[in-house]
Amino acid sequence: MSIRRIAPADVPAVVGLVQELAEYEKALDQCHLTADQLHAALFRDSPALFGHVAEVDGVVVGCALWFLNFSTWEGVHGIYLEDLYVQPAQRGSGLGRALLAALAQECVTQGYARLEWSVLDWNEPSIGFYRALGAVGMDEWTTFRLTGEPLASLGA
Repeated sequence: MSIRRIAPADVPAVVGLVQELAEYEKALDQCHLTADQLHAALFRDSPALFGHVAEVDGVVVGCALWFLNFSTWEGVHGIYLEDLYVQPAQRGSGLGRALLAALAQECVTQGYARLEWSVLDWNEPSIGFYRALGAVGMDEWTTFRLTGEPLASLGA
């Protein structure tokens, strides 16, 4: 098994993994990502999205897609993990931990203050996994989102 930065040739496999994640989260109908969109986000001149993949025997079986955020209190960047996914057959093999370790290493190397992500309240296996790594739930925070018509209306 290996963990490495995503390469252009990995994009179709990663789109498939994102779709598998959306299905697992019971939201496949909301996943509209295309290979062209992902490729453009990852490999443009100034990318706003980054990624790592997990491979087993040369096959991409997991991914971590992330972007930079900024802590005004710390005065430095951090990483926000948008998606972490390992195919069910590979879970328990250490790939999820290895993907998170690669992002933690990125934080340490670059001097970033934090690595953070969201997890669905019902996803107890993932919550347990994250807590076992030492991650702390930010239960006092509530995530808000504007999309669709409310976003368009506010932006008009």
